[in-house]
Amino acid sequence: MAITTESVIDALKYVDDPDLKKDLVTLGMVKDVAVNGKNVSFTVVLTTPACPMKDMIHNACVNAIKHYVDQEAIVNVNMTANVTTTRTKDNTTLSKIKNIIAVASGKGGVGKSTVASNLAIALTKQGAKVGLVDADIYGPSQTIMFDVQNDMPGKSEYEGKPKMAPVESYGVKLNSVGFLAGPDQVIALRGPMASKALTQLFMDTNWGELDYLIVDLPPGTGDIQISLCSQIPLTGAVVVCTPQAVALADARKGIALFNLPAINVPVIGIVENMAWFTPEELPENRYYIFGKDGAKNLAAEMRLPLLGEIPLVQSIREAGDIGRPAVLQETTPQALAFKEMAQNVAQQVAILNASKANQELEKA
Repeated sequence: MAITTESVIDALKYVDDPDLKKDLVTLGMVKDVAVNGKNVSFTVVLTTPACPMKDMIHNACVNAIKHYVDQEAIVNVNMTANVTTTRTKDNTTLSKIKNIIAVASGKGGVGKSTVASNLAIALTKQGAKVGLVDADIYGPSQTIMFDVQNDMPGKSEYEGKPKMAPVESYGVKLNSVGFLAGPDQVIALRGPMASKALTQLFMDTNWGELDYLIVDLPPGTGDIQISLCSQIPLTGAVVVCTPQAVALADARKGIALFNLPAINVPVIGIVENMAWFTPEELPENRYYIFGKDGAKNLAAEMRLPLLGEIPLVQSIREAGDIGRPAVLQETTPQALAFKEMAQNVAQQVAILNASKANQELEKA
């Protein structure tokens, strides 16, 4: 029996997206089906290029064609992605940004900026268009981590008005409060002025089209965080903490901030940084210096995804200091941990967007 386009589409109805819990055809993810004798080709449009299930979905598609259509079929699956969004268009410089993700912490010193920089680069390396706002007004560090201390934002225009052009490094579009002051200068602004300055950092930058804009928030739960979360249309927030009890207590407060009715920003999940110490000369050994499974237990308690467990490795600190974040080291355990974290963040954002879209359909 000859292979037909209809038989291919019918077979792919047996392949579900494991996150969205529906088949690929119903979700509209199958495109450009072509049949030439035994040769079958089609495109699967994923919800993010950083999809952790990409290989599994690819194999399931091939197996479905061979099982339901023709065992001898030669199947070519083109895996691509169109990052989902539920943001409504506006007339600001944020209008072409699909998802804005805050990286937050209840306290300082837990590695929030390290997580933010590696998250941005990991998403970029997997094919996404990514920007990063360094909004940590008390301790901006992204200019160091991206090795752009001597750079400055360029000049641009948006709808005829002068704007800043972000600095680009490792494929990430970057703007930072660190560009506003020299290394020996402090940005001494009271709460309302600081909030206004940071909001301008977002709105006065011509970001262009982005799949994800990562926001490195200041630590804590003060008025700057509240103002930013109220004025910037966040898709969700990632909370970073270490396993120790003190950090977990502050992480709870950080999560509670996003859950306030006046803010109401979904918490995407928790990242446990410094989860264990691994000496370079003993890469298989793990020493739980700050405690074990603290963030994992907190995530389970609060019914949130544990997005990643990042080890305490000297090279992560060294990589940040020299402006070459650890995820660029490709095959090291720490780079793979950051990559997995980024995939989990992208996955949860896609699930969040799908859930919101379904809720809006039900209301309509």
